[in-house]
Amino acid sequence: MNLPIPTIKDVTARAVEAPLPRPIKTSVGTIPSAPLVLIDVVTDQDIVGRAYIFGYTPVTLRPLVDLIANLRSLLLGKSVSPFERMRDFNGTFRLLGRQGLLGMAISGLDMALWDALGRAHEQSVCRLLGGDETPVLAYDSYGVIDPRHDIALLENSLEQGFTAIKIKIGNGDLRKDVETVSAVREAIGADTRLMVDYNQSLTVPEAVRRINRLAEYDLQWVEEPVTAEDLSGHAAVRARCKVAIQTGENWWFPEDIARAIAAGASDFAMLDIMKIGGVTGWLRAAGQAEGASLPVSSHLFIEASAQVLAVTPSAHYLEYLDVAGAILSEPLKVEHGKLRPRGPGLGLDWDARAVNRYAL
Repeated sequence: MNLPIPTIKDVTARAVEAPLPRPIKTSVGTIPSAPLVLIDVVTDQDIVGRAYIFGYTPVTLRPLVDLIANLRSLLLGKSVSPFERMRDFNGTFRLLGRQGLLGMAISGLDMALWDALGRAHEQSVCRLLGGDETPVLAYDSYGVIDPRHDIALLENSLEQGFTAIKIKIGNGDLRKDVETVSAVREAIGADTRLMVDYNQSLTVPEAVRRINRLAEYDLQWVEEPVTAEDLSGHAAVRARCKVAIQTGENWWFPEDIARAIAAGASDFAMLDIMKIGGVTGWLRAAGQAEGASLPVSSHLFIEASAQVLAVTPSAHYLEYLDVAGAILSEPLKVEHGKLRPRGPGLGLDWDARAVNRYAL
């Protein structure tokens, strides 16, 4: 059956600051709530494609809303064809580049287009891409924790069926890292996989020193030990450490994964759908990861990430860190340590009352 492709009639964006189930504590500070931009792409068939992007700090929200409003003119009257619209963006911004806020806005719009296309066909995005709505294995993602007070939280993760947990470290010296990792390993047991994230806080020599000291705690991976842009630094740490290295959440568009693979920067690939180019960029990056035998995990955006991981050949883990549940009419729920993608589209529907409550 031939279905007409929807045409873009309007694009809107609005900012909210959504409460988090628990603040995200990192080695460089605490994120107490989620600064989000909600994107709506309205079509001539009265189908609305939805997506959100995460601003990290409230100071990005007004520029992102304004930027999406300015990108609106590039989309009006054109078809909801994500690959074609990405081709347009690539051409328009080839000289400028697509990193930073512009890259976030482009990726968010791409996700909203895929959502609209899925809704037009009354299918989830993963089914639209030829996959099944199969539950995706997840790990529970924590910030910096205090093992003396947060053990109950870890126990609750295990009760939810999570078989892997990630914590952030690096907010102190090596002794503190050892105390934290040792306590968490004891609390979750030997059969639960444990990952740690340094959030880019170390130099190469210090990263090697700390990671090799922590190797005895059977870590699945150590994430971003040095600055994200330092691909050669990641490769050096990887070559000198006994624990696998994870990076990728700060790769911009598929070109960055190609650079990382060439540098030998990581044992894994952690893709952020807001930075890698939305669904369209993810598909291109996932193909490169498969070719390089890199297991792919996601960063944030649990609803969209579940869709694309379901069709990623080397899918590994979904990071469970729910930043948007407070403004959704039906937040995505954990099922025995897994998340199931749902439709139509990305399965996102705004809770209008909550959006109004947390609007900025």
